[in-house]
Amino acid sequence: MRVPVHARLTPGRAAACASALALLGALIGLGVGVGGQAAEAKPATRVAVFEFELLDTSGEFDIHGPKPAEVRRLDLITDEVRRRLKESGYEVVDLAPQRAEIAEATPFRNCNGCELKIARALGAEIEVIGLVQKVSNLILNINFQLRDAATGQVLRAGSADIRNNTDESWLRGVSYLVRNRLLDPPLTGKAAP
Repeated sequence: MRVPVHARLTPGRAAACASALALLGALIGLGVGVGGQAAEAKPATRVAVFEFELLDTSGEFDIHGPKPAEVRRLDLITDEVRRRLKESGYEVVDLAPQRAEIAEATPFRNCNGCELKIARALGAEIEVIGLVQKVSNLILNINFQLRDAATGQVLRAGSADIRNNTDESWLRGVSYLVRNRLLDPPLTGKAAP
């Protein structure tokens, strides 16, 4: 193969290209961007993921509260949302310092945004609240809202109908919501990871 004359590197051009590539590699290694400024790592966005709640409109509700298997499933899907957000680069805050305030305010569906104050007290920039509505033992609906903790503005929301009251169906429903409503398309602005 013949290389055109204008594409051939002379020894001087080769040395200049090698120097430029070495400098570019060093700058990238040091985290210096195109503008010459050192690229600072943005701290991860802090998110408070509150426990999903159950609203049982099925008529099967026990006077003692939700069934133990459903309480366990609420924990299961809450943990799944937290895990998926961590894997996506978010810092999931510990709710323990505000546990008493959370217990007093729940259920959040009845408190008109009172959880925003709790999220702010935890240092969260965004919050996730969720609700599972049980229509019957066969028909359930999983809902979530992702909100700006400072303003209360809803940044994302989603709902998924599921069939069957099992661990697998609940996990599949919340997995769908995380993939297709919570994280896709990617969040921008201060809600970005």
